[in-house]
Amino acid sequence: MRPSDTALIDGKAFAAGLVARLADEVLDIRAATGLVPGLAVVLVGEDPASAVYVGAKHRQTMAIGMESFVHRLPAATSQAELMALLDRLNGDAAVHGILVQLPLPAHLDAHEVIAAIAPEKDVDGFHVTNAGLLATGQDALVPCTPLGCLMLLRDRLGDLAGLKVVVIGKSNIVGRPMAQLLMHEDCTVTVAHSRTRNLPDLCRAADVIVVAAGCPGLVRGDWIRPGATVIDVGINRIEADGVSRITGDVAFDEAGHAGAITPVPGGVGPMTIACLLSNTLTAFRRRHRIPASALAAE
Repeated sequence: MRPSDTALIDGKAFAAGLVARLADEVLDIRAATGLVPGLAVVLVGEDPASAVYVGAKHRQTMAIGMESFVHRLPAATSQAELMALLDRLNGDAAVHGILVQLPLPAHLDAHEVIAAIAPEKDVDGFHVTNAGLLATGQDALVPCTPLGCLMLLRDRLGDLAGLKVVVIGKSNIVGRPMAQLLMHEDCTVTVAHSRTRNLPDLCRAADVIVVAAGCPGLVRGDWIRPGATVIDVGINRIEADGVSRITGDVAFDEAGHAGAITPVPGGVGPMTIACLLSNTLTAFRRRHRIPASALAAE
């Protein structure tokens, strides 16, 4: 079992603190400008997990004083109908952030949908404009999960410059933007994936491992260098002896020699919605040209 001297990175507590700070800033915004940031979330179909996520986003958006606009569309919604809704939301001055819950029903083109969201309202950070801005080191709206991972790493390790980091996973949602963020922190980054050779040896040389492969228990304990920091993004539901449980991409009970590790659940997961709210506030500030420092000085 994992020894008690391995530090757990408590994403739930960090996210709660971030959300509290965002709520204070939203209150300052209302007092100083009379304006309120607004987030629109679009859900197409009745996928149970997506419905749960959308409900959680709505509740947290409202809880910190932002406006929440939830659009629930039937599964049979056409591409043209969805694009028309996005066009209306792009032009709605009360909406500062737009999120289309993925996955979409199979008949809808997700790439076309993401491309239709105005980049300045793309609080998921998936639009190619934001991806390009991130890749070139400019101000971008950054995908929420890697942004949350970076916050946790900074909080745990402070200055990240010079650290050797292995990112396992190359998706546009986590792996690629995570690597970009870490390079901007002056880390030495290796992006690994299912075709990578000698993956255990790469991990053993790393100061930090970020795992977003969607493969339960992929990273074994003997892959982790003593004292290394491990960020487990994986959320996998597995069945064993008739019992369902959530597990990550790291063999958690084998990681007792890590310096610090995120648990699953309770690690990276809570950061995603917190960073979505943060991105919405960032989009609002950019729209109205209100620096965060100016609000703090009010």
